[in-house]
Amino acid sequence: MSGKQERERRRQERIRAQAQAKEDQHRRHRVQLMTAAAFIGIVVVVILVVAVSQGGSSSSAGGDTNLEDVGLVEGQLAGIPQHGTILGEPSAKVSLIEFGDLQCPICKAFSEEVLPSVISGSVSRGEAKIDFRNYTIISQQSVPAGAAALAAGEQGRGWNFIDLFYRNQGEERSGYVTDSFLSAIARGAKVPDLARWNKERKNRRLLGEVARTTREAEAHGFEGTPSFFVEGPGGSEAIGTPESMEELEVAIQEAE
Repeated sequence: MSGKQERERRRQERIRAQAQAKEDQHRRHRVQLMTAAAFIGIVVVVILVVAVSQGGSSSSAGGDTNLEDVGLVEGQLAGIPQHGTILGEPSAKVSLIEFGDLQCPICKAFSEEVLPSVISGSVSRGEAKIDFRNYTIISQQSVPAGAAALAAGEQGRGWNFIDLFYRNQGEERSGYVTDSFLSAIARGAKVPDLARWNKERKNRRLLGEVARTTREAEAHGFEGTPSFFVEGPGGSEAIGTPESMEELEVAIQEAE
């Protein structure tokens, strides 16, 4: 059996195994969603009561210039090479391409709960690199946000900007993506030359790149964020939105 046939056999086995488990997973997921919805409803009421009792303000709600987790993001990314919005060793054989929208709450969840394990694993070992590409689907404000991340990447701080944005994300379509907010994220991400960043984030080249990668995501058939595409010596595969970190790791291993 050729190497290509063997990879296809493994891929088909993985697909069959996932299909067998998917129905049960979806059933459990529906139950979890119902439980979570009830819990979130209670939490929202509590938050509103607390907010009202404190004059309606909250410094931890996100979307403001009082940033959280600056040191955490710096520590998680310390020592890992960055080039543009690519995180990892340039020589890494496998590229895990993430199409995301900085305003997307699901992207935020992946950034905080899924990708750190991939970064501390395959990326830190030099086996894979992660390439963030903008797929702006939330609102028009996602475009300047994406261009600002690219401008930070021009100075080697792209992933710091992206992760810090997610950790301070406001409510989508609420208008929080202002010049003040973006500038605060750039400062927190330690972009060296803020004057240069401020100029470059507004230029046609980077705004055009945001539009180009959005079209690229659509060409792959992706309909939501985050969506992933993996490519390497072992082949390429459009994953879409994975259900777990393990699914990403398996895709990386099969692409090696």
